[in-house]
Amino acid sequence: MPKFYTITTPIYYVNSLPHIGTALTTLAADVTARYEKMRGKDVFFVTGTDENGQKVKEAAERAGKDPQSFVDGISAEFQRIWPGMYIEYDDFIRTTEPRHKIAVQEFFRILRDRGHIYKGTYSGWYDVSTETFYKEADLVDGKSPDGNDVRWIEEDNYFFRMSAFGEPLLKHIEENPGFILPEVRRNEVVSFIREGLRDIAISRHNQGWGIPVPDDENQVIYVWVDALINYVAACGWPNPGWEAKWPAAVEWMGKDILTRFHATLWPAMLLGAGLPLPDSLVGHGWLLMGGEKISKSKGNVVAPLDLAHELAQRSGCAEDVAIDAVRFYMAAVMPYESDATFTTAEFDKRYNNDLANDLGNALNRSLAMTHKFCGGKVPAGEAEQQAVDAIRETCEHFETAMAAFRIDHAVAAAWGLVRFLNKYIDTRAPWALAKAQSPELPEVIRSMLLCLRAIEGFVRPFMPVAADRMREQLGLSKANGKNAWDQIGLEASLPAGVAVGQPQPIFPRLDLDKTKKETQMETKPAPVAAEPQAEEITIDEFKRIQLKVGRVLEAAPLEGSDKLMKIQVVIGSERRQIIAGIRKNYSPEDLIGRQVIVVANLKPAKLRGADSEGMLLAAVDAEGGAILLQPDSEAPEGATVR
Repeated sequence: MPKFYTITTPIYYVNSLPHIGTALTTLAADVTARYEKMRGKDVFFVTGTDENGQKVKEAAERAGKDPQSFVDGISAEFQRIWPGMYIEYDDFIRTTEPRHKIAVQEFFRILRDRGHIYKGTYSGWYDVSTETFYKEADLVDGKSPDGNDVRWIEEDNYFFRMSAFGEPLLKHIEENPGFILPEVRRNEVVSFIREGLRDIAISRHNQGWGIPVPDDENQVIYVWVDALINYVAACGWPNPGWEAKWPAAVEWMGKDILTRFHATLWPAMLLGAGLPLPDSLVGHGWLLMGGEKISKSKGNVVAPLDLAHELAQRSGCAEDVAIDAVRFYMAAVMPYESDATFTTAEFDKRYNNDLANDLGNALNRSLAMTHKFCGGKVPAGEAEQQAVDAIRETCEHFETAMAAFRIDHAVAAAWGLVRFLNKYIDTRAPWALAKAQSPELPEVIRSMLLCLRAIEGFVRPFMPVAADRMREQLGLSKANGKNAWDQIGLEASLPAGVAVGQPQPIFPRLDLDKTKKETQMETKPAPVAAEPQAEEITIDEFKRIQLKVGRVLEAAPLEGSDKLMKIQVVIGSERRQIIAGIRKNYSPEDLIGRQVIVVANLKPAKLRGADSEGMLLAAVDAEGGAILLQPDSEAPEGATVR
């Protein structure tokens, strides 16, 4: 039986419909799946919906529906929207399916039989919104760390001995550096585990919705335990043959559900049941809007298909191409260590600059010159070495990026070749070669077309429709159109004599003068009292202050202080410790992975006995708290700020 390259997404709560933030994870998984298929892998890509739990039951009650009909309706919408975005999953699992229920109950039995589950009494706080248990010390102003209301719960439950798995998990993480990505997320997980894992209640009182505990109908299995088991259930476990699809090669997810659940509870459960752990857990950053995470409750939702429809109307591009443009944008800004911010202005800018201008010009100029100088057919001969080298280097950069699950870097690699082609056309000047009747002209035109053929392959994982349009304009049939990865850049991938099509713009340029209305949601901070006018300084005095871009690798409250945070910051190749009075506004989880602006030549000082080797720049809010400054897009670490 062949071994599959298994890719998963979280299964999504059915209390609301997908938005561009939700779609980010699913798009990342789809890009990964399409790329691995091009490389010849047997891919199994699974997504689905999480339909159990008190949160879902209460949402159904508010909607005036019984839980099953409620989840049926919303799950159907997920199964409509994902294909509408050209997301090609191989399986869609629902936690109300019999196969999932069977797997969950069997998993529970195995953990219980192995001595990892015991009965006890739970007393503590419960956040229904995120289905998470919290200690008193975890609460912030009486609410969960996410700002949600919590409920006090006292009931007899079943407990999982998660405290027994701290050391095994740390050992696995140390021995497998690619298990948790990116590094800043791995550091966060290690810090969380070292604080001490505690046993966790894994059942709730049965209120009529959920998967019953085996041999105890009065309890249902805690929704996070239930949900996580979907990954092996979708692979066919516990039935024969599941080993062909498990363990997963990569589990994609947002950073908010990595530390407490996917990187601790889930692998501890797998270790307890004697099952293999997934190869990689990738917790990407958030796509923000107006400085906040996109969510229905905050009213800042952008629906991906609506965004594509609006783009099609504004630009005149086809609806399916507009969906590709949305996919391209999401892949290009895919947040990894830190977060990204969505604005309509930035979306429009990328559409015009990258798609309409860069890609459009490369395609249109190459095809037009083929018609003008080569009778509209692919010339024979070989491409020039500089074009061959550029394609090879792009392939290497793309593969390196995808091996590290850096989809944004893969897009950047592809666009490096697009820009090379435009520059190559300007430098080699086919029109001048034609005028001089140079024998090099056919080789130059072939080089241009071979670059286009390679670009078609590189963009296919994230823009399948645009790739098909390019293939058609290159005159290639479906039989030889969809590149195998190892064919990219080969002369054989572009047969001589093929008649290319007339250039047709795939991405018509947006008229930004007509679309100045910004749809980004903006929050207006409360005004702060004006400070006295500071003494003027000269530009030379200002130049003495050395400002650098840094990235937070580690953060923790400074012991003995309720205001100070101890932060490890990387500035270029240098690592520094900075003590900052920002604990009121930021938790360690908010800081890890974030880019910050550092006063790099500040004289070191001791604060509460700890060395501080710099200062973070921050604005002051209306209550005197800190609002950290950061670049509005990713900047090289160590870059000078001026």
